[in-house]
Amino acid sequence: MVFASAAGIYSWRSKASKASKVVRYLSAPAQVGDLKETVTATGTLKGLDSVDVGSQISGKLTKINVDFNDHVTVGQVLAEIDTAQLQSRVEQSKAQVNAADASVILAKATQAQTKAQYLRSVDLSQKGLISSKDLDSAKADADRAGASITSATAQATLARASLKDAQTQLSYAVIRSPIDGIVLSRFVEPGQTVAASMSAPILFTLARDLTQLRLYVDIDEADVGKVKEGQSASFLVDAWNGHGFSSKVVSVHNLPTTGQTVVTYQAVLSVDNSERLLRPGMTATATITTDERKGVLLVPNAALRFSPPAAAKGSAAGGIPFLGGSMPGGPPRTGGGNATRARTGKKVITAADSQGLVYILEDGRPKRTVVEIAGTDGERTEIKSGLNAGAQVITEIDQRKVE
Repeated sequence: MVFASAAGIYSWRSKASKASKVVRYLSAPAQVGDLKETVTATGTLKGLDSVDVGSQISGKLTKINVDFNDHVTVGQVLAEIDTAQLQSRVEQSKAQVNAADASVILAKATQAQTKAQYLRSVDLSQKGLISSKDLDSAKADADRAGASITSATAQATLARASLKDAQTQLSYAVIRSPIDGIVLSRFVEPGQTVAASMSAPILFTLARDLTQLRLYVDIDEADVGKVKEGQSASFLVDAWNGHGFSSKVVSVHNLPTTGQTVVTYQAVLSVDNSERLLRPGMTATATITTDERKGVLLVPNAALRFSPPAAAKGSAAGGIPFLGGSMPGGPPRTGGGNATRARTGKKVITAADSQGLVYILEDGRPKRTVVEIAGTDGERTEIKSGLNAGAQVITEIDQRKVE
């Protein structure tokens, strides 16, 4: 019986020894380094100021003086519309002004005549040479002459306003650039007729300065709290594969954009395009640096996701050497509001957003360690406490077969 018991113990130890040789772990040291937290978002490049230049009048385009990518200055003539009808209106309005001015002169002359006649009638009436009826008639003529001056003056003012409107319409026939910039697009051809009855048709699109662009990106609602004005960023575009461009956050809009499953907020980034490599409309993937810390303790994110294999049923230690109590019931998780739980006998360790769970490799066996974590750059996580520099944290099980 003693021999059989000893044989059983030897057999169990032999199996445990074989298991310890078969299960091996890959680890990485906890190292002091620099951590840069980032937020990634995609968006579109746009000009600093884009202006649509249209026509305020209808007519046939007789000249187009610019084309795509031409540089223009304020006041430069971009296009001209046929002015035959407009010029005719101006001439007609000028004639009306002249006629109105003549009417004013005539009315003033009539007033002077009727006023003198009225004064003579007053003198004759005082001498009893004319009747009161004739005096009243002379007074009415003088009053009508004064009213005629007022009417003629109003007509002259109206004629001048009509002339000014006709001249303004004529000036609209010459389409001028409102800004210094570059022509992004041209939508018309010489000889084409534009109709501006309901709204101004767009003839050109101008950009103020392509050496300065804006990048509009959509920030996920989970990340928008980290993004602030003044943060530095970089971005990539497909046209220049591998060529990074620098930028800076100018503003973060408060108006949300709601999709089917996500809510995003638009952020605006300034872009220096002095090399003229970028063009408006390009799609860019931006990486915004939200925080940067130097000289902190870092471990690979794989170490926080690692969990040893679950214990086999009916086995005291699951056939795998393990330090620090019985095996955990499931894989640990960190951050994002997901709690991490590890069982130590009857005690349950809960790792919330600021806690994580790693396994240290000691003598070839995993040792569970609860640590306090901070930010991550997607590959490494900062450990604030619970771990020393140089500690070997397990990242995965070595799947290679051991003979």
